[in-house]
Amino acid sequence: MSQFEVYSPEGLRMDGRRWNELRRFETSINTHSHAADGSSYLEQGNNKIITLVKGPTEPALRSQLDQTKATLSISVNVTKFSKFERSKSTGNTKNERRILEMQTALVRTFEKNLMLNLYPRTIIDIEIHVLQQDGGILGSLINGITLACIDAGIAMYDYISGVSIGLYDTTPLLDVNSLEEAAMSCVTLGVVGKSEKLSLLQVEDKIPLDRLENVLAIGIAGAHRIRDLMDTALRAHAEKRVLNASKR
Repeated sequence: MSQFEVYSPEGLRMDGRRWNELRRFETSINTHSHAADGSSYLEQGNNKIITLVKGPTEPALRSQLDQTKATLSISVNVTKFSKFERSKSTGNTKNERRILEMQTALVRTFEKNLMLNLYPRTIIDIEIHVLQQDGGILGSLINGITLACIDAGIAMYDYISGVSIGLYDTTPLLDVNSLEEAAMSCVTLGVVGKSEKLSLLQVEDKIPLDRLENVLAIGIAGAHRIRDLMDTALRAHAEKRVLNASKR
């Protein structure tokens, strides 16, 4: 396998994974209990993300007040040292537009899954800090928000698990990294629980229609595995908290 070969004839990717294998997935819950109502730290491959959930609280501005449901606010802070390759250009308009697009997509995704009607006249503020990024970042942000919202005790209909899938020639590659993302067309999915319902579908480039169904099927199966990993981590965290509480 050569240095720049995305997918070898032996069926191996750059990082040694098979086409249907996820990257390393590790998470910690309630990492910033002093700073937020709910928090999580997520490592998905080389993506490293801190998510803080504050609220529901009374909004500071009357314009943020909704009499029927909570207002959801999501801000994404991408650190300048998060990428392996530093950008030499001084203009960052493209990056700012990309961050705004991600924030809008995340708000639309979670407005449908959080039970905002239970918290009228309040605001739920979600802060995301991207410490390191290595492809498939939007899916990782979705996973981080899901874990932090559950930690904050905000009512949700179900987990939302995010994952990115690339199409290399005719082979779908699950959970792409940045090098793979740059070399092929990619799709990001936000899957609701263990169903086949999509809360988010974002296509980054052109994908042949006859290949799209296969790409979506692989992505949904991968998202179900991520959902199980998040569920296992949350249950282990809950057991630890119950055990600590019982010792007091």
